[in-house]
Amino acid sequence: MIEFYLDGRSGVSPYLQLVQQVRHALRLGLLREGDQLPTVKDVVAQLAINPNTVLKAYRELEHEGLVAARPGVGTFVTRTLTDASLAAHGRLRQDLRRWLTKARLAGLDDESIEALFMTTFRTAAQEDIA
Repeated sequence: MIEFYLDGRSGVSPYLQLVQQVRHALRLGLLREGDQLPTVKDVVAQLAINPNTVLKAYRELEHEGLVAARPGVGTFVTRTLTDASLAAHGRLRQDLRRWLTKARLAGLDDESIEALFMTTFRTAAQEDIA
């Protein structure tokens, strides 16, 4: 089961953070078809957020066809976002962990690491388009 977290400094609304975390878990194979999402009550207790925030996130995921609510039972994953590249994730995750270790040893904090990664990611994506 997924455990949600919120980053108050991200600039992303809490409901969208929940949606993104479910999408990421579906893409990485951490959530699979038939898995149950935490109850609204559990998420509210864990994150100290408004129940309507969780409901909004779950409705968005339902609208996208990723989950389905079963009244009185819970919210369940109806499809995943994994693809053939899932097999490569383990090796890539190891490489990324090594890179993160090097970045920290070089003195970068989390915000600097994220900025470096995102800038490099966007630049590479734009170069691929050109």
